[in-house]
Amino acid sequence: MNLSARIESDCLTAMKAREALVLSVLRMLKAAAKTRQVELRRPLTEDEFFDVLAKQVKQRRESIEQFAKANRADLVDKEERELAVLTAYLPAPLTDDELAAAVNAAVAELAASTMKDMGKVVQSVLAAHKGRVDGKRVSDAVKARLAS
Repeated sequence: MNLSARIESDCLTAMKAREALVLSVLRMLKAAAKTRQVELRRPLTEDEFFDVLAKQVKQRRESIEQFAKANRADLVDKEERELAVLTAYLPAPLTDDELAAAVNAAVAELAASTMKDMGKVVQSVLAAHKGRVDGKRVSDAVKARLAS
């Protein structure tokens, strides 16, 4: 079952179970996907739908950070619950060891040796492990690897 069909099915299940939070989050995700589909003027591919999901997850994480700085615990809690619903659809994230191995492989493959090569390495790792790792984690790992 592809991601969009799974989300549609889960939306119906949440509706029947009267799970307001889950239903709300899935509807927001479907609306974001529909907006992207209208922008492209064609149905979304699985990767494009996944990109929409990843963008929603990133927005929630950024909101949590901003609300925490503003001492808004109520909004932090709400965003964390929404994030939990969305992350259920993401693949398992890379462990630190897997990330280090991916960065080392990309550095070797691209013959990267200086910080000028950082962008290429980060893009390579993100493309190879789409959705399984955050860009900031990759960036930090690449900086540490190229600085040593």
